[in-house]
Amino acid sequence: MSPSEAATSGQDYGPDDDQPLDPSQPGALTPTELFWRRHQQWLEGAGYMLRERYRDSWRPSWIGTGKPYFRCTDGIGAQRGGVIDATRISDGALVTLKRVRKSRHPHEVEIGLFFMSEPLVSDPKNHCVPILQVLQVPEDDDLSLIVMPYLRVYYSPRFETYGEVVAFFKQVFEGLQFMHAHRIAHRDCDGRNIMMDGVSLYPEGFHPIRSNMKPDLSGFAPHYTRTQRPTRYYLIDFGISRRYNPEDGPPLEPPILGGDKSVPEFQTSDEPRDPFPTDVYYMGNMIREDFIKTKYGFEFMEKLVADMVQDDPTKRPTMDEVVTRFESIRKSLSSWKLRSRIPERDELAIIEAYRAVVHWKRRVWYVLRRIPAVPLPC
Repeated sequence: MSPSEAATSGQDYGPDDDQPLDPSQPGALTPTELFWRRHQQWLEGAGYMLRERYRDSWRPSWIGTGKPYFRCTDGIGAQRGGVIDATRISDGALVTLKRVRKSRHPHEVEIGLFFMSEPLVSDPKNHCVPILQVLQVPEDDDLSLIVMPYLRVYYSPRFETYGEVVAFFKQVFEGLQFMHAHRIAHRDCDGRNIMMDGVSLYPEGFHPIRSNMKPDLSGFAPHYTRTQRPTRYYLIDFGISRRYNPEDGPPLEPPILGGDKSVPEFQTSDEPRDPFPTDVYYMGNMIREDFIKTKYGFEFMEKLVADMVQDDPTKRPTMDEVVTRFESIRKSLSSWKLRSRIPERDELAIIEAYRAVVHWKRRVWYVLRRIPAVPLPC
């Protein structure tokens, strides 16, 4: 009997069946997902439970129902093969598991654990993603799994006020300044590698892949605003990060082909460059692309960002200078500005009007409750 026939007949799948469905069928496990299925029992023994989709007994729930696989919780796979969500059995917390091939990224675990050591881990400026545990894959000495808190993309849910964005800027600037102070260059700190701890924002939780939906996909997940529940932002992915000895002088690294391809110093030659000014460019370009170009009202950031993205890397400010200048900018902003709603450049008029009404109701409530205009986590 084929796996697909077994699915139709209602039989469970034994531990030796890697693929419960014909690979050509919608909703079947991808080749990269099979790794997680094969290691599900080992991970359970280590204290982490994968979703039903990756267990040996999984029977696709949509078979024979006429329901599309993508509307079923067990029909939604991992977003990326090397990263998956899991539940920590001891307390039910949602975590992320990431595969790390040590021969390819030899410094990722080392740098991540360095930031978890004292006194660094207790420093409020440390915005490097916490490493909760490192698991060694039993049959592969070159492969480790990093366990981290489950984080959301930094822009979901949407920012409501300028004060919320100012809190975001402050944290990511301090986070990169913290890395540089310890002579570690991130080397890929664009918007893809900045995330947020959104657990407190969602009182009913959210689906780990379709993160705007409830865990059971029964509807949109209700959430608080960032002003109501201040959130913390993190820099992630230290796969190509490097730690340098200051006694060796300014470091030099070859151009990076992935990530943000707009880096000016990577356009003209292949000669090695100092990665610290490039980090400054990444951060400035993220703000330029994700805020200044797409939203109204961020003129107060234009001069600083213009300096951060200068073509000549030697003319860019250091992260110490960025943090100092940003602090002056933050202090210059009025409470009225910080509590104002952020209009999108492509926002439809009817949506703008609705959001404006909702925002004013919230704004009055925030003021009466004396909730800070710049919501920073404790």
